[in-house]
Amino acid sequence: MEKLTIDEAKRLNDTMVTEDHLKLHAANVAACMGAMAEHFGSDKEHWEAVGYLHDYDYEKFPEEHLAHTEEPLRAAGVPEEDIRAILSHGYSICTDVEPVSELEKSLFTVDELSGIIQAAARMRPNGIEDMSLKSFMKKWKDKRFAAGCNRELILRGCEMLGMEIRDVAQICIRGMQEHAEELGLSRSED
Repeated sequence: MEKLTIDEAKRLNDTMVTEDHLKLHAANVAACMGAMAEHFGSDKEHWEAVGYLHDYDYEKFPEEHLAHTEEPLRAAGVPEEDIRAILSHGYSICTDVEPVSELEKSLFTVDELSGIIQAAARMRPNGIEDMSLKSFMKKWKDKRFAAGCNRELILRGCEMLGMEIRDVAQICIRGMQEHAEELGLSRSED
């Protein structure tokens, strides 16, 4: 395969991932990655595909995350640069593959960030549809909110990108707003 497509990423992911919350996380990260690609003037669908596939082995091997990714994806024909990007999102946690490209640094950053945005959007009557950066930043500053999301890693990723958290969050919010319905983050129906 010349480059990973979103359809192929979903097909491959579905061979390993069955839990709805992990599929939702994949979709959240994909939405953020698409917006980051637009920001950097890169291929939106390609970045979304890499984002969607990033946790390929997590459900089956949570204690050995990313140790069961490289060979199966290579065998499936996923390009080396995409495999490397996926491995790099575990940098300093479970891999020693340092993010170097904008794609890799973005994936490293938005993986955890998308979780905080999702949690913040779920608390709002209109979901993510009218969420402002100011509203998000209030939640960001509250360390107890979405405490499972590693803010230190997110900030390290922002530093790698040479961007402020506010700017990356704004891009990701916009990306997730584009996919609000698919992400279950649109206006609540009463």
